[in-house]
Amino acid sequence: MRNLSKASWLALLTAGTILTAPLASARPMTAEDLATLKRLGSPVVSPDEKWTVFDVTETDPESYERSTALYLLDLTKPSAVPVRIADKAGASEHSPAFSADGERLYYLSDASKSEQLWQVTISADGQIGNPVQASDLKADIAGFKLSPAGGKIAVWGDIAKECPTFGCSEEDGGDGNRALPGPGTGREYDELFVRHWSSWETPGNYSRIFAFDMQGGKLTGNGTALDGDLVGDSPSKPFGGGEEITWSPMGKDLVFALRKADRNEPKSTNLDIYSVKFGSAAPNPKAIPTNGEATDNLPAFAPNDEIFAWAAMERPGYESDRMVVKLLAKNEEEPRILTADWDRSVSSITWTADSKALIVTAQEKLDSPAFRINIADGKVTRLTESGSVSNITPLKDGSIIYTLSSLQAPPDIYRRGADGTVTQLTNINGNELAEIDKVEVQRFNFSGAGGDQVWGQIIKPAGATGKLPMAFLVHGGPQGSFGDGWSTRWNPKVMAAQGYAVVTVDFHGSTGYGQEFTDSINQDWGGKPLEDLKLGFAAALNTDSQIDGTRSCALGASYGGYMMNWISGQWPDQFDCIINHAGVFDLRSMSLSTEELWFDQWDHGGPWTTRPNPEKWNPINHIDKWKTPTLVIHGEKDFRIPYTQSLMAFTALQENDVPSKLLIFPDENHWILKGKNSVQWHEAVFDWMDRWTKK
Repeated sequence: MRNLSKASWLALLTAGTILTAPLASARPMTAEDLATLKRLGSPVVSPDEKWTVFDVTETDPESYERSTALYLLDLTKPSAVPVRIADKAGASEHSPAFSADGERLYYLSDASKSEQLWQVTISADGQIGNPVQASDLKADIAGFKLSPAGGKIAVWGDIAKECPTFGCSEEDGGDGNRALPGPGTGREYDELFVRHWSSWETPGNYSRIFAFDMQGGKLTGNGTALDGDLVGDSPSKPFGGGEEITWSPMGKDLVFALRKADRNEPKSTNLDIYSVKFGSAAPNPKAIPTNGEATDNLPAFAPNDEIFAWAAMERPGYESDRMVVKLLAKNEEEPRILTADWDRSVSSITWTADSKALIVTAQEKLDSPAFRINIADGKVTRLTESGSVSNITPLKDGSIIYTLSSLQAPPDIYRRGADGTVTQLTNINGNELAEIDKVEVQRFNFSGAGGDQVWGQIIKPAGATGKLPMAFLVHGGPQGSFGDGWSTRWNPKVMAAQGYAVVTVDFHGSTGYGQEFTDSINQDWGGKPLEDLKLGFAAALNTDSQIDGTRSCALGASYGGYMMNWISGQWPDQFDCIINHAGVFDLRSMSLSTEELWFDQWDHGGPWTTRPNPEKWNPINHIDKWKTPTLVIHGEKDFRIPYTQSLMAFTALQENDVPSKLLIFPDENHWILKGKNSVQWHEAVFDWMDRWTKK
């Protein structure tokens, strides 16, 4: 692995002293900054709560290659600094976890040219042993969960269903891909999914969990597949991970969420939770008795093993339905809905050490705070203020360790004491952020469509003078939010740094305002949201007189890109330019070419042939009004909104003689993820904005 630069290492070493460093030589943030700022992974805490270990991904500023390393931090010393551990040259180490006795740290590494399990010993005084490879399986390990009782481990990865071990050689069937009958290169499919998110499907191959015994810190035997006769993915694809899998406190049961793979999968949001009991018999997964036809996920056992919690949706086919917390006590068959009276959707669940409460995260009016929910009475208490919280670990003394990001800075590790005192424990980008101008963030609200309260934000360079052109950002989803959190893609801070007042509006359909507000966009993509955006544009000008409403550019991706196409035909005289990333152009072709059909069919009232008034909100029907200069961007590997949607939009612009440009990334999907591509994306966006708004 490449070593950290001297400046980067100093930022880690001085985490406690650089928190209030003055901004004496600050400068505007650049696209290069956004691509190369270090990225913090999920911290884990040792069983004795003395240590936390986390991974940090660093990007080389010249090659933009990325590598990841592990760091150890002493939680008992306020002045402690992170120490780099378990480092092997040319390798990346990530996904740490402590053994049940705390004497070993396990993690994943590609040091053997394959993603395998490794471990190092940790002494009481923090001395780290030599890295030891703990597995040598035929397939890459995507993730793992150690049994809290010790002695067992669950690992998962992409494995052929017919493969009895964790990976099979080509002679034994390889990855089991049934789509390659030969002798040519053609792929054959007889049911959906054909492709998903950014890759073509490999029928016969699934994300599967295997259990292994552990001896001497290493995996032993061939392992046992835990899916039984089930055919599907656990964790679910494309974004599921360890939050979908958990051991019982005594290590006798493993519980996991699984998404069945069949011809109904593209229309289904159904994840079911299964339990496997370990004993003398072969593991046999059994569904928990309360699984519905919608999503059931985020399984979590209480530390006392008396109550099982999870999050569940009610309406099948709706990926943005409210996630309520359900509790199932031992020896009971009917669950209790803990958050029935709390109109928020939980996104993570952890138990307090005393089993008396849950600590969850949920969106709340531009923030994603941590909340405590009492098990006895369901009382909800907000624990954190502004910003976006994740990766929560409750401690025995009532404090919590978590990561927090904001519009100002990427995630760092924080500790909230039982008395509410908050301490920042790391500052991994301290030196870099000290050189970058801060931004001013102001929230505003107004009466939107139907008189409902709608919230927005204004982000602009701190201390800026004179009038500022507006960058009008429209979020995707559409059930999403442009809140107070860091993004490595659509980042308001780096856009404001170019000399713009960035305006965001959480229109009808946004999350964090109750389920009714989220649901209100259903079959109304171009209605209330556009009304909110128009009213929000005016409200921003009334809120901040520094914004120059006569110079503005609208930007959006995914649904935000759809809205760019819709604005082009419905609000064509407002903006000086438009930037459309991966936007829906033709709802008809979208309905037949996207992969997850449930999303398109729920939002628009069913399949194209049966939905009511299918052409009502279709941008293609209004291209005769298009006249705003537009930059169109897309990734060729985007299967959620196929890149042909942008090709059609660009063709329409060219045919109408509208100033336009097309930027296509052959190696990106729905998101632009690679460092060099991110810089190119931002350069193209900033050039287009400047060309039309800074005359």
